[in-house]
Amino acid sequence: MGCFNRRCGLIAGAVFGAVVAILGGILIPLGNSIIAGTVEKEAVIEPGTTAYDNWVATGGKVYRQFWFFDVTNAQEVLQNGAYPVVAERGPYTYLTRYLPKENITFSDNHTVSFLLPYGAIFEPSMSVGTEEDHITTLNLAVAGAYSLVPKILHFLLEKRIQATNSSLFHRHTIQELLWGYHDPLLNVTVGLFSPYNGTFDGPYNVYTGKDDISKVSTIDTWRGEKTLNFWGDEYCNMINGTDASSFAPFVDKNEPLYFFSSDICRSVSASYKATMDLEGIEVYRYTLLPSTLASPDINPDNMCYCTDKEVTKNCTVAGVLDIRTCQAGRPIYISLPHFLYGSQSLIENVRGLNPIEEQHFTFFDVEPTTGFTLRFAKRIQVNMMYGPSNVITVLKKVKDYTIFPLVWLNETAALDEATAEMFKEELISRIDLLEIIQKALLGSGVSIFLLCLILYCVVRRKDNQGKIV
Repeated sequence: MGCFNRRCGLIAGAVFGAVVAILGGILIPLGNSIIAGTVEKEAVIEPGTTAYDNWVATGGKVYRQFWFFDVTNAQEVLQNGAYPVVAERGPYTYLTRYLPKENITFSDNHTVSFLLPYGAIFEPSMSVGTEEDHITTLNLAVAGAYSLVPKILHFLLEKRIQATNSSLFHRHTIQELLWGYHDPLLNVTVGLFSPYNGTFDGPYNVYTGKDDISKVSTIDTWRGEKTLNFWGDEYCNMINGTDASSFAPFVDKNEPLYFFSSDICRSVSASYKATMDLEGIEVYRYTLLPSTLASPDINPDNMCYCTDKEVTKNCTVAGVLDIRTCQAGRPIYISLPHFLYGSQSLIENVRGLNPIEEQHFTFFDVEPTTGFTLRFAKRIQVNMMYGPSNVITVLKKVKDYTIFPLVWLNETAALDEATAEMFKEELISRIDLLEIIQKALLGSGVSIFLLCLILYCVVRRKDNQGKIV
């Protein structure tokens, strides 16, 4: 009877282990469903959710670091037609995007509109100098007028240049170059980002994800339009994806992420590069591909971005984006810093450049479960074009069109330690706890089942041997 009781106990233990294992197995899809439901609920842009709190005001500090290209041989360029030689100066750092979104308005079609205010506060402790440091660089007014004024009227421009004693290069402070100074040639305020403080980007209208979480943060309209009107082509004028601050939850690293950037007046895609660790949180790193600014003969999709075949050598120059059409005609070209991934001619026409992928590429790190961007570095370079002229004295020695680098910037932010801990406690730790319970139940259940099964076989064998004896 005792042996029989032992067998019953072991059978009961095996059954218990099997039940526990089954429970653990059931919890896997059930737990995944709970996780998905929780994440989707918190990812919706509406008051009271985690996404809304982070969406209204950026949690971490966003900085813009500027590196200027200081011309060291201005006279040789003017007098002998030498290639410009530049020396990088920076960073000069500003706190930006510290202001919350404004005019937030929800609509009945599950979208929300808002304005993104601009502001910049100088950060001396993160800069190599002060805003009063001087830089010798391309004269923005001369380069702009060269492009804007029809060639047939360049003789009038030459008279104006002479009358105001303007030249191809000039010297100004960091503050003046960025935020504006009065220019005698054009008799207006000129600056790379003038006006800035007190202005807005938008309005934007984005999907809240309330009815379809896969559309959360996706841009519906920008400045009241569903498409751009800069490029004269349906494909290039598309507004795709989000603003890159967040994406739909449950990111698939095999699929590209799409986002629109008003800084470059177009939509782009980024591809998965690597899985990284950020303050103990697993994130997917996405980067722009070299083909993003490739010439149309390499990437045919870029043909509609080629708007000036003369400057771009019949659309064969890679690495720059002519955004004059969204800059009121100003000859602004956007590239990656130091013309990374660009044509060799760009680097040869301006000496002193040294593109380094690790320092100059754009990336953003996305937490795959929530789709939140937790760290990013958006690096772009602002360039202007000037070219040869038989009329304008300061351009007579210029041999060919030159896309000149003015400044490159790194707009960056990262999750700080305190916010990372809060993020892990509120979401990641709950997911991890549920996974631990699932694995513990499954593992212990299988272990109990196997142990009881093995012991049952041993006991039965001994009982049988005892009967034979």
